[in-house]
Amino acid sequence: MRLLPVRRTAVVCTALPLPPAARRRTTDVVVVGSGAAGLMTAVALADAGRAVTLVTKGALGDGSTAWAQGGLAAVLGPDDDADLHVEDTLVAGAGLCDEDAVRTLVAEAPAAIAELRALGARLDLATDGRPALTREGGHSRDRIVHAGGDASGAEVTRTLTGALRARGIDVLEHTAALDALRSADGRVVGLRVARIDDGALVDHTELRARAVVLATGGYGQVYAAASAPAGTTGDGLALALRAGAEVSDVEMVQFHPTVLWTGPGAEGQQTLVSEAVRGEGAVLVDGSGRRIMVGAHPLADLAPRDVVSATIATHLAATGEQHVWLDATALGAEFLARRFPGILRACREAGFDLTREPVPVAPAAHYTCGGVLADLDGRTSVTGLYAVGEVACTGVHGANRLASNSIPEGLVAARRCAELLADELPTGGEHVDGRASTGAIDATARPAVTAAMTRFAGVLRDGEGLRRLTGVLAGVPRLARRRPLDVAALEATALHTVATLVSTGALARTESRGAHRRSDAPGTRPEWQVRLVHRLDDDGRLHTRTEPIRVPARVVA
Repeated sequence: MRLLPVRRTAVVCTALPLPPAARRRTTDVVVVGSGAAGLMTAVALADAGRAVTLVTKGALGDGSTAWAQGGLAAVLGPDDDADLHVEDTLVAGAGLCDEDAVRTLVAEAPAAIAELRALGARLDLATDGRPALTREGGHSRDRIVHAGGDASGAEVTRTLTGALRARGIDVLEHTAALDALRSADGRVVGLRVARIDDGALVDHTELRARAVVLATGGYGQVYAAASAPAGTTGDGLALALRAGAEVSDVEMVQFHPTVLWTGPGAEGQQTLVSEAVRGEGAVLVDGSGRRIMVGAHPLADLAPRDVVSATIATHLAATGEQHVWLDATALGAEFLARRFPGILRACREAGFDLTREPVPVAPAAHYTCGGVLADLDGRTSVTGLYAVGEVACTGVHGANRLASNSIPEGLVAARRCAELLADELPTGGEHVDGRASTGAIDATARPAVTAAMTRFAGVLRDGEGLRRLTGVLAGVPRLARRRPLDVAALEATALHTVATLVSTGALARTESRGAHRRSDAPGTRPEWQVRLVHRLDDDGRLHTRTEPIRVPARVVA
């Protein structure tokens, strides 16, 4: 069967309604975001002699990286090799990985970790003085490096934030990236930003630059409950789409199977219980104590995340229960306190003792495998615009991310992007007014968007629900013309854009693959071993096409 190009007519915001800029600044490169990818990009560019301005919506170091518990995956053990790590990544990615990108990541991840150590990262060490290694779901070997037991992301953030400050890099904290500045021929030549003051956007500034690097993270907050922090509202993805960039694989949202369940009405960022807990021997059970992953996959509790989340969701749908249980009691109180101090503390604060009882868990939105279509050097389809880290879709993760591949990918892509821009910056140009705005989204629409996404585009989806989601998104209120854009409306607009992309891709992809599970199309279809690529026209309409992807026959489902 030959797939024809897919075309949808959902309408999203083409440009933000912005007042004239009051200020103008100039730099070589603007980096947006201060997670691992953004920090490393800025540090490497500064070391190469480029003038860098880093823009971050919150405080320096805010973002998903600081919350990462598990660690960083790399081939460092004596019983491991690159081909095994590549194979594990391809299998987890369910046929949508770009093998060349995966091989590059695997080859360069050990050096990225060595660079972190050289910058002062304090990794947990084994008795021989080498980094201690553990295992997570989908990995065939122990290859996860960690720090502080379960505080790996916090240590990466501390290390890179310190390196950034030591280099005196220009940082604009509590500053929102609004829209790209574009030349007459469509190149990105800078960025419109505004300072955030108690929710308002003030001091609008044009940052003229030869390159803009997006490192803004994912869009987990498009769901009512997620492990991702409050700032992950898809701002960078929406900005890139408005700037003319192509985006891909947006329907591939990874749900983490073990997020602490605290009640049916939980909203916002939820407590993650790292996959590393299962890597050390904890198991998932139902209310009667029966293990639910035995027989569901050869790796049982260490199956890839998409398999575990789908198994839990199916179990909950069949039984009417609201959660399952994670039983780590066999690991012992002393080991849990040493290996997972942060998780133990978070569970106790929620009223659960991981050392003495199984704790309630359920899947929640976690990591976004899709994003701005880019290579591992950060290049997008628009000259002057680059994307690294979770905001980018490089083909490394495919339809489902292998655990702990994300921070290494961000570090590797950041270093490669910085080397590219250190060698040569794109040709500059004069900014001209771009697309006319089709209207931002009123902030009051946000609860309806996140509720509809949770109900109709969660772990399990079907065509009827996705069509209902499309109807909800089409009917949300727009920001009144005389009302100024504020942060709440900015985020609501980004979330609406992301939700529209997810619903468009999920409705078009009539199969189940990786993190995309259609209960009305449960099989994986070989003709859908393609990525869905979206672009935006001047009227705000999405255009979607299929793009074949070459994958080794041994991992084709």
